[in-house]
Amino acid sequence: MENTLSQPLTLPCGAQVPNRLAKAAMTEGLATPQGLPTQELERLYGLWSDGGAGMLLSGNIQVDADHLERPGNVVIDREPDATMQAALASWAKAATRNGNHFWAQISHAGRQTQKNVNTHPKAPSAVKLGLPGGQFGEPVALTIPEIEEIVRRFGVCAAAVQAAGFTGVQVHAAHGYLLSQFLSPRSNQRTDRYGGELANRARALLEVVASVRAAVGPDFPVAVKLNSADFQKGGFAFEDSLQVAKWLEEASVDLIEISGGTYEQPRLIGVEGMEDVEDQHVAQSTMMREAYFVDFAMAMQEKVSIPLMVTGGFRLRAAMEQAIAGGGADLVGLGRPMCVMTDAPAQLLAGLDELPRYENQLSLLPPWLSFLNRVKAIRPLTIFAVMYWYYAQLEEIGLHGKPQPSMSVFAATKRVMSQQKRVLAAR
Repeated sequence: MENTLSQPLTLPCGAQVPNRLAKAAMTEGLATPQGLPTQELERLYGLWSDGGAGMLLSGNIQVDADHLERPGNVVIDREPDATMQAALASWAKAATRNGNHFWAQISHAGRQTQKNVNTHPKAPSAVKLGLPGGQFGEPVALTIPEIEEIVRRFGVCAAAVQAAGFTGVQVHAAHGYLLSQFLSPRSNQRTDRYGGELANRARALLEVVASVRAAVGPDFPVAVKLNSADFQKGGFAFEDSLQVAKWLEEASVDLIEISGGTYEQPRLIGVEGMEDVEDQHVAQSTMMREAYFVDFAMAMQEKVSIPLMVTGGFRLRAAMEQAIAGGGADLVGLGRPMCVMTDAPAQLLAGLDELPRYENQLSLLPPWLSFLNRVKAIRPLTIFAVMYWYYAQLEEIGLHGKPQPSMSVFAATKRVMSQQKRVLAAR
């Protein structure tokens, strides 16, 4: 009998994903200071392609060099020249060498651009991130012509990756990045046609989707990553997400990836931020409780027919199979385990029962200081430090073909911060 996870998935556009496991988007930071893909990216994605996933999602490919998610992002903010096109094609060839899909995640960081990249990043409104430490600058509200230019660039980027051999695109409208900022009434306080009621707050996203679809045609997969909720008081809520999903279905989107949270409330990695989590009115399923957003996906499946991908927390193969069979997901996204175990999908398809839970063993602070993790002013530092450990593993795989899981969180943090300084200095 065919394993549930090994079944192919046919998307509305007609494209077929060979199995139900996807490598989720994770920021790599391995591009050149000018945003070109590198041999390190090719090596990393080649190994992931060999690893058995039906689909690989790239990390943030930015449509504006002045609005990076982090230094070392790939940047496509204009029609690519011959050098960029060749680098993109080489990356795509490596990432699809095992017959899997490779989709580009297209993004704009908005106000979540670090101050060392842009002291005054553009955003829907001049609302600064509520994080301590001064890592992010004072945002400036976008003008309507600037919004229209960003919409155009998403289309340019989509056309470029399609021409280079990528097999799909995902528009990033989650995790507090620009399009997610437009959706949230906390970060979008505009009074023009891009602000106010939900239909106006969703306008930028829907215009981007239209721009991308026009650029790639009807037969090319177009996906959107969407927050189930921001989990912040007065933020983007599940009821909003459900309505936006209906609009995306009408806009011929082929797949929605359900996630949640922002830098201020990082539910995407299963932790709480600086403020209390705003609960959402979604019924809890009887499904295994390890996956963060399965309940939201199940509630959404009742209202839309568009295929859904769920990422966040999956470690047990039985829970993944149950999510697919029970209607909680059409694709299961795997993230952090694949920073160390590049062939995690192949092992799951071969019968592996459980993926390693590295997150349970990682901490910046020694055990005798672990109580400081509960101090709100310190919590962002410890959260980012653990994320840096995963960044360092990706760099190791890109450089040497294998991770270094014995590396300490402190050593990884020093390494990543040093690498980002070098990239910034060379821009």
